[in-house]
Amino acid sequence: MIKEAYGLTPLRKSGQEPALRPTKDVQTVGPDGKPIASLIHGVVVRPATTQADERGTLCEIYDPVWGVHEAPLVYVYQFTIRPGKVKGWHVHHLHDDRIFLSQGSVKVVLYDDRPNSPSYRMVNEIYRTDQQRTVMTIPAFVYHAHQNIGTTDALFISMPTRRYNHADPDVYRLPLDGDDIPYQFEHRLGW
Repeated sequence: MIKEAYGLTPLRKSGQEPALRPTKDVQTVGPDGKPIASLIHGVVVRPATTQADERGTLCEIYDPVWGVHEAPLVYVYQFTIRPGKVKGWHVHHLHDDRIFLSQGSVKVVLYDDRPNSPSYRMVNEIYRTDQQRTVMTIPAFVYHAHQNIGTTDALFISMPTRRYNHADPDVYRLPLDGDDIPYQFEHRLGW
């Protein structure tokens, strides 16, 4: 009755095969709410709790006692990504990245290009948001790209394990639309 009221007709008659073949969702998290996918070897994603009261909020960004990375804090900088934009693909040879997401919603895509790694050629797609802030460690020789999937600038605090060398940057890039990494960025409307 509702179908007729809106001028809709059924796609199939009773007893016929379905006209559409939907894809069943697969499990992505366990009962504890944590992702079940394996991370690339050496990648660490540590939650950062935001404390709130009537005055505002406080969020600890990094503390060596967390064991996120053994290297000392030697250099800190901030960067942003505008809505819909992607920064990447890039990789470092001499340092690991430690990146805190302070504001925004992003998709981080990682590709392990280390032949001796147990996760060699693995791709990770990790979603990060300011509603559940994290600090992420990305090892050297793991390609990474960040895509802002939100509507405001995404704000990051980066704490690499080595100071930036302006005369000889430890940054090596690949084109986003190349075939070297088995991942393609696309604009998705959702389901």
